[in-house]
Amino acid sequence: MEKIEVGEIFSISDDVNEDHDVEVIATLELEGTQYIAVSFVEDLEEVTDEEIDLFFLKVDDEGDIAPIESDEEFEKVSSAFDEILDEQMEH
Repeated sequence: MEKIEVGEIFSISDDVNEDHDVEVIATLELEGTQYIAVSFVEDLEEVTDEEIDLFFLKVDDEGDIAPIESDEEFEKVSSAFDEILDEQMEH
């Protein structure tokens, strides 16, 4: 299975089937599953001092992007990404 890399850009559809380009900000692997943090490309182009909105997704066994289903899984992934992103900000 091919891993998704930081910096990759792809489209995701929202609730009303509009496509939005997102860029991978960070990746991590937890318990054998790859997770990615993405943000809208248009938000990244308008970088201000405000925090950008991040979305956490998982990569399933087929290499497809899937939403995180459970709150428990989301909390685990969110706190793991917080640690990674905090370290990146310090450097």
